[in-house]
Order: sequence, then C-alpha cells, then structure tokens
Amino acid sequence: MDIGTLRGLGTLLVLVAFICVVFWAYSGKRKAAFDEAALLPFADQSLVKAPAQKASRSNNV
Repeated sequence: MDIGTLRGLGTLLVLVAFICVVFWAYSGKRKAAFDEAALLPFADQSLVKAPAQKASRSNNV
C-alpha cells in the first residue's frame, strides 16, 4: 500500500464524515434545537451582570 492509496482513503473518509455532518445538520429532527439555538443571542440580558464602570475618566489611577 503506497502513500497515494493512503491519501485517497483519507480523503474518502473525510468526504464521508462531511456528508454525515451535512445530513445531521439538515435533518428534520434537529430543526427545533437549531431554531432555539438561533434565538440565544436575543435571550434576556437582565440575568447577566454588567461589569462596574468608573464614574470619571481621569489620568488619576
């Protein structure tokens, strides 16, 4: 078995993995989970505390 055959098998393995991920991502069973994840940036921000900011911006530290 030479290096060309190994590279070909590696390419074939990566192609099969890619096709499996594509089918997984576009399957109908995952739609609800992906729709929920798409709304995460718009989740309620009141639960997250903002970092404390200084009242003035002077050169005094």
